[in-house]
Amino acid sequence: MSGPEDHVIKSEHTVNGPDYGLVKLTPQIVDIVREYGPGAIAGSFPDNRPPPSIKFGIGDVVAVSIFEAAAGGLFIPAEAGVRPGNFVALPNQNVDSAGFITVPYAGAVKANGRTPSEIQQDIVRAIGNRAIEPQVVVSLVTQNTSLISVLGEVNSPTRLTANAAGERILDVISRAGGPKGQGWETWVTLERKGKRATVPFGALVYTPANNVWVHPGDTIYVYREPQIFLAFGASGAQGQFPFDMWKISMAQAMAKAGGLLDAQAEPSGVYVYRREPRELAERLGVDCSKFVGPTVPVVYNADFRDPAAYFLATKFDMRDKDVLFAANAATVDTAKFLQFVRVVIATANDTIVTANNAQILKINTRQ
Repeated sequence: MSGPEDHVIKSEHTVNGPDYGLVKLTPQIVDIVREYGPGAIAGSFPDNRPPPSIKFGIGDVVAVSIFEAAAGGLFIPAEAGVRPGNFVALPNQNVDSAGFITVPYAGAVKANGRTPSEIQQDIVRAIGNRAIEPQVVVSLVTQNTSLISVLGEVNSPTRLTANAAGERILDVISRAGGPKGQGWETWVTLERKGKRATVPFGALVYTPANNVWVHPGDTIYVYREPQIFLAFGASGAQGQFPFDMWKISMAQAMAKAGGLLDAQAEPSGVYVYRREPRELAERLGVDCSKFVGPTVPVVYNADFRDPAAYFLATKFDMRDKDVLFAANAATVDTAKFLQFVRVVIATANDTIVTANNAQILKINTRQ
């Protein structure tokens, strides 16, 4: 398949297309690129602390139990034998639309957005001068607000109650039945307060930093989209190729595409086309002043005349929808021209031979 020649790509000059930055693969470049994996939830949600304590919300069902140190107080009757224990359990109640619950002798107590211990302290202060050394236990009976939504390609899409002990993304996906499809074709999106980040499922498993804590109110969306790359130029095969695993290297991609054609490819002209974040492009030494927007077109070049380039290719990871291009050698165009000349000469020669044979046949016919 024809395409731009090696020297044209290296000139970084285009006629009609957008500008791009050319980056030659070196050990330092490979290390920098690897810092920017195929999506990093840890980078978008850097706070690695466990989620905050679960707080009550409007609609939650709450239970309140009040203990007194001795009978004859506000809630415990003076006759010790009338009831066992020294506490009273109030009927379960919802946090109302204004965010309050009601406790006898304490009145309306703010519950929305507060933890059980905060509510307990308020109730104790309200009845402390009337009850006998009161102690209060507030517990969540039905959790209707601190929920986590798990949607998409999981076996049991649902809204889960947040665990007070805290859970990470893989824990929550497991509670939803796990992903339906193969892990290498599965992607996971975490959305929190209008901010979202997406990673391959494998990045959660093999890069633990991406398996961040899930907070109440988060949404996790799981979907399937096989990762692919495109191969063009002087490779054994051209077209669209699936990863068939959660990540592959440049060397593996070249093997999938049939390697380089020995009689056609320029070993120093193997390229990967990709759009990179502006921050990464700047670290790679690309002049970003001529580019507008958050991403920059970058073309990575590997020179396979250098044996070390094969080691670099095993460390350089392909990304979904990358374009792998192998440029033709400079001699290919010359060979094409000479082939054309041979066809022209052969055609003319065939005409002469045909005419000569016709003349010989005509002479033999007269005789």
